[in-house]
Amino acid sequence: MKIELLTTFLEVSRTLHFRIASENLFITQSAVSARIKLLEGDLGVLLFDRSQKHLKLTPEGHRLIKHANELIFMWQKAKQDVGIAQSNTMQLVIGSMMSIWDIALQDWLQKIHRNMDDCSLLTTTYSQIELHKSLLNRVIDIAFLFEPIFIEDLVTEQVANVQLHLVSTQAEDVTNAYHLDNLIMVDYGEAVNSQYMREFQYAPVAKHFMSQPIIALNFILEMGGSAYLPRQMTFEHIRKNKLHIVENAPEYSREIYANYLAKSQKVDVIKQAIELFNFVKT
Repeated sequence: MKIELLTTFLEVSRTLHFRIASENLFITQSAVSARIKLLEGDLGVLLFDRSQKHLKLTPEGHRLIKHANELIFMWQKAKQDVGIAQSNTMQLVIGSMMSIWDIALQDWLQKIHRNMDDCSLLTTTYSQIELHKSLLNRVIDIAFLFEPIFIEDLVTEQVANVQLHLVSTQAEDVTNAYHLDNLIMVDYGEAVNSQYMREFQYAPVAKHFMSQPIIALNFILEMGGSAYLPRQMTFEHIRKNKLHIVENAPEYSREIYANYLAKSQKVDVIKQAIELFNFVKT
């Protein structure tokens, strides 16, 4: 199965429009249609319902999305690994929950680039369940999670402790923790979510729910509102009086853990990379 067929399928499934997908892929609309028909022929199923005015994914199409993403990632991994084989460079495949990238991993990746010349990076984002599976199946080398994996064959190391505080774009909200309007709920994992729901059970329901703190930060800076955000992401905005700490709000903390296989062939490179967290402020 050709990778471009899967890439085309994912773009059509995202846009639900052959013309827009063709423009985004820089190919003709007829080429998009031909690729989808070829993929449907290979699989023996219809991936899109074309009977209505608007294109819709069939149940089979919905099921293919996850597999298509996995196959494309594995192909990218294989291409990079084969391509660097002659340069004595080690491929390091890093998987993380989406929110952790913005909180703790951006600076760390730059540290790897500056300090480990023989390391080639490949990064991806997974849910916690997918990270468990991908790590045990050796699809990724390091998994970063809020809730660590305690299995005999895995090594678990805490790499960061993230302090979360409630901030608002409105100065008058600093003493108003339990009566805030336009609150954005950010997903920091079950431990923080359950604490928040218990302590704010009588507060107004959050206006929006977002998976990444950086999305919530940019949203409230533009539209106004409040959210629990990591201190390192809000420091500069607080200094400039664009954000204000809600003083009577409880604070939370989240530990970030790195998990890797104890018997990985890359264990020395993994340990060297994780040691660089000692120089990353969180």
